[in-house]
Amino acid sequence: MIKIQEQPHHVLRPLALLATGRTGADIERVVREVRRKTRREQRDITWSDLEQALLDGQMRMSDDLRWRTAIHEAGHAMAFTLTGIAEVITATIGIDGVGQVSSRPNSHLTQTESWLMDYITCLLAGRTAELLVFGEPMAGAGGGDDSDLAQATNHALAAETRLGFSNHQPLVYRSEGVSITELNLDRQLTERVNARLLSAEQAARDMLETRREDLMAIATRLSEVSVMSGDEVRQMLDVRDG
Repeated sequence: MIKIQEQPHHVLRPLALLATGRTGADIERVVREVRRKTRREQRDITWSDLEQALLDGQMRMSDDLRWRTAIHEAGHAMAFTLTGIAEVITATIGIDGVGQVSSRPNSHLTQTESWLMDYITCLLAGRTAELLVFGEPMAGAGGGDDSDLAQATNHALAAETRLGFSNHQPLVYRSEGVSITELNLDRQLTERVNARLLSAEQAARDMLETRREDLMAIATRLSEVSVMSGDEVRQMLDVRDG
């Protein structure tokens, strides 16, 4: 059994953070493995056993992949925090190099063109951080319809075709399906979308270059502990809540 009553309350929080991004089935599997181990050792499960099991599962990647993933996620976490677009909840590095920044949108912000460009900047900040530190990115920013590059492109395309932010025929609305088709066929539209992406990428680079020491510090911490809370990110950036 797990002796919860013997553990101080603050022990629960790091365990919860370590479990971020895992499914119920993942947690059940971890508990079963720990149970088998402690039964062989003829003792009860402790919180330390669970913490070590969760950490072990996140340490299966190479040191290089772990460091690159930490840089990528630190870039996202910094951009969301410094632009104020969203409140970072956690930044994590999971099994096999999968990283994630969980955030909560700041719904009080007015969704203007500037807001949209800041959001695209945040989406590209992970890849930009890799370029800044390593000179080249991994493929992880792209490759799927829910990837950073896909989301950034879709938002830039929406600005030009559906949200009225374009300098070219801003009153003409095109549905999403038509917009995607036009992106493949309309060279001028593609150039305008690409210009927005390049502008957002440059904004991310300027932001991260200015605070490169913070980027490295956050990435180092994330690489060491696998999971950081938004409060810790904000503290390291000296950004106050509210």
